[in-house]
Formats: sequence, C-alpha cells, structure tokens
Amino acid sequence: RLLQQRLDYNITGAPYSPVFIQILKLLFSPKEAQIARNIPVKPVKASVLAAKLGLSVEELYGYTLPMAEKGLVFDFQHKEEGYLALAPVVIGFFEFVYMRTRDELDLKELAHLFEEYMFKDDRFAHSVFEGQTQLGRAMVREEALPEGDYSEILDWEKVSHVLQSSGTIGVSLCACRHKAEHLGKHCNAPQRTCLTFNTSADMLIKKGMAEAISRREAEDILAECKQAGLVQIADNVQRHVGFICNCCGCCCGMLQAIKTFDIRNAVVTSHWLATIQADSCIGCGACVRACPLGALSLEKQEDGKRRVLCEESLCLGCGVCYGACKWTAIQMKSRPQKVMVPETTFDRIVMMAM
Repeated sequence: RLLQQRLDYNITGAPYSPVFIQILKLLFSPKEAQIARNIPVKPVKASVLAAKLGLSVEELYGYTLPMAEKGLVFDFQHKEEGYLALAPVVIGFFEFVYMRTRDELDLKELAHLFEEYMFKDDRFAHSVFEGQTQLGRAMVREEALPEGDYSEILDWEKVSHVLQSSGTIGVSLCACRHKAEHLGKHCNAPQRTCLTFNTSADMLIKKGMAEAISRREAEDILAECKQAGLVQIADNVQRHVGFICNCCGCCCGMLQAIKTFDIRNAVVTSHWLATIQADSCIGCGACVRACPLGALSLEKQEDGKRRVLCEESLCLGCGVCYGACKWTAIQMKSRPQKVMVPETTFDRIVMMAM
C-alpha cells in the first residue's frame, strides 16, 4: 500500500485499487517494495539511498538489480556515480515487463490484472491523461503530405529525421500487443516494432529489454508497420525523442483510452488533418476500416452515393487513411491551430506536473 502511494506521486499517477495491489505483489517481494517505496521521485545517488536505508551500496544493489532486470527500477551511471529511480506504471514498468518474453513472471495473470486495472474503470486512464500535455504524439506519414506542404514540416515532426539523427537504436516487442496475446485477443500486426533511441535504447539494450539494430533495420521495421496500417506515436518532445511506438487501434493502451473513455487528447495530434476529396472518393470504405480511432465514417447521400466524413476532433493526423486509399481521395492539410509540443523531456515533465 505504501509502494502504491509512492507510485501515485508520479505525474502519471497510480490510483489505489485492490487489483493494482495484486499487481505489485506479483512484481515486488515485500523487501523490494520496502526499498522501492523509499526511492524518491527524481533519480537519487545509490550511495545516498543506501545510507538512508542503513545498507551498504553493495547490499542495496543486491535488491535493486533484480528489480532493474524486471524493469521496475532504473539504474544508471552518471559521471562515475550510480543512480536509481523508481519506474512509473506508464511509460514504465508495464511496458518494460512486456517488452520481451519472460519465464520468471506470470505474464498471463499480470495481463488480466493490468487489463482490469487500466480499462475496467476510468480512474487510471484519467490519472495518466487528465492534463493537456501528454506522453505521446502522433506523427504524420511524410509521404501523405502534399508536395507544397512538405516543406512546412519541421524536423521533429519527421520519423525519418528521428531515425537519421539517432545514435543507438533499439527494438523491443510491442508491450500492448504482447499483453493482448496473453489475453487471447491480439491482432495480427507484428510485435517486434517498439523503437527506442539513444539513452533510452542504451538502457533497455543493457537490461536485455531491447535488441540493438541498425538504422536500415529500423527503416525496414517502419515500412513493415506502415504496410500493416499502424500509427506512429512518438515521445511528446521536440528534441532527443526517446521512443516511437507503432500502434494499432485494437491493442494500444493510449488509443484505447480515447476509444473506451472518450479521452480525446490522450494522444497529441500531429499538425495535420485528413481531408476527403469528394470528386475522387468512390465511398469504398477502405479508409474508414483503416482509421485506428473511427474518425472516418460513411454517409449515404440523396443520390445514393456514399461519402466519407471526418470527425476532426478524433483525427490524429497520422495519415494511415491516406495509405489505405487507392483513389488518392485523401489529403492531409495543416491544422488551423498549431499543436504545442514540449522542447525537451524536462519541459514535458514540468508542464505535466503543472
């Protein structure tokens, strides 16, 4: 219970629930919970935490290293000094638990518990997404933009720029589809699709939660995901993007928060909006089926023809519908009002806290 309260101090929160207590019991031993609840919100020197707990640094690491292997604790080095930080629920230990296959945890039982905690009532979803600043933002498909507008897209809006400007790149299993697999309701989209970059990738690769890949391999994964109709949702920052998820509308936790609880700003939209060219659209419905949020719908006209309508408040501006349309009847236009994206992770955290 004290660990739950500690986790609830995070900006994304962890509201009390008997189900969440059961999740913590499966992930943490009583001693691990005792130590974890003493790790402050921001990273702390291992030497400082050890002194606080009356342990040697070696004894402390004896407890925290197994937690770090499970993705419950971050441990890293900075200027030859060891630091520790407690992972939040999201983006944190939920993803880290399911980013790879495991034998030491009951992933099926955890999947049922996470599903109940996250989606049986709206407390957790509202705790994570209640503010205007969010964890993730949709990225428009560059190929969907008209040639004249393409010059207006900024570097941080381009998936291609994120890949080209990154040093280390890692790939992991999609936590959401992996969890859904243990529930017996995952879709057929590929799972080896979660891309991480630079410091985030280094940490996950070190802990065996990600596999180091080349930029070319990342581009191939991205192409496969676009072919599968997945949405690219990135870290909601302009500089030093830490991750790009390739999300489906049926399994993704962020998209499910929008669909299940009508939290329409759970994912920040791109600066773009899907528009239908009536003279080109034949009303086949391919774009309607492709849209991950159901923002597109078919309406029958008086002349008997079907017309596609876009609910702008639901449109992510991702361009998935553009890829599904064989008749070039969809164009992406710039939104009238630009979307606010924090410059750095620090800026995002401050804005979320406010």
